[in-house]
Amino acid sequence: MKRIDIDFRQPQVMAIVNVTEDSFYAKSRMAGAEAVRERVRQALAEGATIIDVGGYSSRPGAADVPLAEEWERVNMALAAIREVDAEVAISIDTFRAEVVRRAVAGYGPVIVNDITAGEGDADMVPTVASLDVPYVAMHMRGTPQTMQHLTDYEDVTGEVCAYLRDRAQELERAGVRPENIILDPGFGFAKSTEQCYKLLGELNYLCALDYPVLVGVSRKSMIYRLLDTTPEQALCGTQVVQWEALRQGATLLRVHDVREAVQTIRMFEMFKSQLTETEDD
Repeated sequence: MKRIDIDFRQPQVMAIVNVTEDSFYAKSRMAGAEAVRERVRQALAEGATIIDVGGYSSRPGAADVPLAEEWERVNMALAAIREVDAEVAISIDTFRAEVVRRAVAGYGPVIVNDITAGEGDADMVPTVASLDVPYVAMHMRGTPQTMQHLTDYEDVTGEVCAYLRDRAQELERAGVRPENIILDPGFGFAKSTEQCYKLLGELNYLCALDYPVLVGVSRKSMIYRLLDTTPEQALCGTQVVQWEALRQGATLLRVHDVREAVQTIRMFEMFKSQLTETEDD
């Protein structure tokens, strides 16, 4: 089976395509195949290298979605994406192994973006290992229905790093190749606003585990609640947080706004190159 040819250690933009009815940012909801196709065309034109499809909303308090309904949504989106581009890398935001198996059987290899780091479905890790596909393991406590009541940490950064280090080791023991493992600290998942910013400021500790790190902060409550605005007004704050994530060592940005994220990466790369030249003088 053909592998996804992306260097996850270099900055990449993952464009969000939600085929759900209740994602927290209304403009990210795609109501049908034509809306998905238009979103993908725009995202690719603006520089996205990965399209992230979600058929199960993970916002705080979101309702559960049956497997059949999730797959119906994801299948529609995958077909629409492939009509636009037969080769673009696709990520599926799911914790269900069956969704992954069906996606790979029907459309080829995908990146698996799992908010439960394999703990939501005991079949997920063996499935990822057997299919040999890239896997994003995210830190979360509880479920989307309960996570905001589970924010009691003594050291949020230390606990997130320890959890993801252990999960990565378990993934490797299960047969997932190290180069297929990506870590996500889970901003906004079972973390208060204050804890999110502490984690952001110490993200380099997670990056030091030497796996690529994905950051999903786009228009989230850690930004708009702090600024007393709305998700619709949180673009500027999003870019500030994404810059700092890049500076700390993250390489994958999961975003609603592709053009702005690509521009942020371009500016950061220039900044970093000049910093390197100064250090070499």
